[in-house]
Amino acid sequence: MGLLFGTDGIRGAAGRELTAGLAMDVAAAAAGVLTGFAGATANAAVAAAGQRRHRPFAVVGRDPRASGEFLEAAVVAGLAASGVDVVRLGVMPTPGVAHLTAALGAEFGVVLSASHNPAPDNGIKIFARGGVKLPDSVEIEIEAQLADLRHAPSGHHGPAGVPADGFGRVTDAADAGDRYLDHLLSTLLDRPGSPAAPLAGMRVVVDCANGAAARFAPDLLRRAGAHVTAIGAEPDGLNINDDVGSTCIDTLSAAVVAAGADAGIAHDGDADRCLAVDAAGRVVDGDQILAVLAMALKAEQRLAADTVVATVMSNLGFRDAMRSAGIDVVETPVGDRYLIAAMLEGKYVLGGEQSGHIVMLDHATTGDGLLTGLHLLAEIARQGRPLAEVASVMTRYPQVLISVPGVDKGRVSTSEELAAAIAAAEAELGGSGRVLVRPSGTEPAVRVMVEAAEATQAERLAGDLVDTIRAVG
Repeated sequence: MGLLFGTDGIRGAAGRELTAGLAMDVAAAAAGVLTGFAGATANAAVAAAGQRRHRPFAVVGRDPRASGEFLEAAVVAGLAASGVDVVRLGVMPTPGVAHLTAALGAEFGVVLSASHNPAPDNGIKIFARGGVKLPDSVEIEIEAQLADLRHAPSGHHGPAGVPADGFGRVTDAADAGDRYLDHLLSTLLDRPGSPAAPLAGMRVVVDCANGAAARFAPDLLRRAGAHVTAIGAEPDGLNINDDVGSTCIDTLSAAVVAAGADAGIAHDGDADRCLAVDAAGRVVDGDQILAVLAMALKAEQRLAADTVVATVMSNLGFRDAMRSAGIDVVETPVGDRYLIAAMLEGKYVLGGEQSGHIVMLDHATTGDGLLTGLHLLAEIARQGRPLAEVASVMTRYPQVLISVPGVDKGRVSTSEELAAAIAAAEAELGGSGRVLVRPSGTEPAVRVMVEAAEATQAERLAGDLVDTIRAVG
């Protein structure tokens, strides 16, 4: 990856690291790289009128954080000035933008979101034609194009001059939300023998993280037949991920118990994650959700090659459960872009991360929290058993995860002292645990993960590694 793009797009503090000027230039650079062919297929409204576009077009969506408003304006300006027509989707889950990029035939899609990060941050994520994530090589091309733009005369941002086919035009997609929800519901309702209301009678609490899910998740679950209580569903631009959502699961746990609900679903700010909570308020993480979905697909003979894709962060208990179920596990680095690459290469249909990014390639091109929650709840309803029982298909090993901020990731990565400490921890664990230390791809931090048969041992070893990281970083 280049200097700007991390494991999940470009992120930074809005107005400082991620400025309007940078957003405009990134949009213009992306237009230059991704629209090397003109004459894009028109969207539905234009095609119905018997007209054709002579310019390429892109879709742009965002989460509801306040900085998204000016960053969206900057991205739209950069695209239109480059001769790209723009369809604004407004506030839309990231996977919704991916789906609509493909459904509307756009050359590419842009999302303004920092996902699970706090409100002061924001980010730019770009999907290629078909709603797929950009490969590293294309991100490097965009950064090279961006460097050329940024060497323009002082004070100038975006492309100069008038594009050969004229400036892009900007329109709003009035029915984008309905199209996305219809698609999600169709993944259940179009299956043979599926009930008209697959979640009928189920009581669900959904935590929308005061993010993009607030306009969509409660409606989706109600349309599927559930009785829904929504929390974290009043975004004001400043409260996204603030004591709610998948990064603050205790809020959902308390709400589920208080409501006497059957289950809870938690999303993050851009709704590409899904975690769950059972009726007693216990967390069901991404590994458990992935295990449930993998076994359900295998039972229906729809799990390609009886294989699931997971990251190095997946719990040892997940691997044990898959082995017992006769399901192979392909392992990738952290990041759903790597999951998807491995899934496409092996023609697998299911992959996921412990954090709740679950990819169902039969229905989506990227991780989709709303899709995941819908299918998890439908499987609970199909089995007629509580979520706690359904999720018991795997037993989690004690696992300690610690993020160490404010250290030099490069220095930590090359430290011989840290390498020796990791080797010593691995030797102590033998075959009964794991150690993983890695720089974060989305934040200025180093992640430490230790698994062991005993929680106290995992906590002690993780604490020792954190101390070493702080000493060398």
